[in-house]
Amino acid sequence: MAERVFAAGFVWRVIEQKWPGFEAAFLGFEPKRLLFQPDEFWDELARDSRIVRNPQKIRSVRDNAALVERVSRQHDGFGKFLAAWPADDQVGLTAWLGRNGSRLGGNTGQYLLRWLGWDAFILSADVIAALKEAGLDIGDSPTSKRDLGEVQEQINQWAAGTGLPRMHISRILSMSTGANRTAAELRAYMED
Repeated sequence: MAERVFAAGFVWRVIEQKWPGFEAAFLGFEPKRLLFQPDEFWDELARDSRIVRNPQKIRSVRDNAALVERVSRQHDGFGKFLAAWPADDQVGLTAWLGRNGSRLGGNTGQYLLRWLGWDAFILSADVIAALKEAGLDIGDSPTSKRDLGEVQEQINQWAAGTGLPRMHISRILSMSTGANRTAAELRAYMED
């Protein structure tokens, strides 16, 4: 969770390069250990050069550790909770993450689910454009319940009709419109 939160709105490569420092600073991201740390521990992290020193994102680590611990107790593991959520209701799960987690709403929640191996679609600009080209009447940045419901329904229909995972459908959509780059262009883009 922390990696997705810190990467949001930031150059992912920087987060990846600093990740060993994040793991050390945040005690291996063990929820129980983190929850026992005093306020001073969290205040000091805002000055720790091993990590990106964003106080709101630092606080989200503590808040999300509490969420993971609470859900793990209720469901015999956070992974079991995610695995039990219906695959055809990603919109509901991302809404739940946004309401109950810290900084886990919107695209961060989508990327988190994909990163964790959940069969998730990501509403990138190209995916949204492809959905609109396919006839969906949704906004340029679909966040309303109606728009997200339309997206979920369409992707569920394609998943049922093709047998493809929603993640694959999302990737196909993202490459079916907009500028597609060569491997060399992508490497150069990622290095910027």
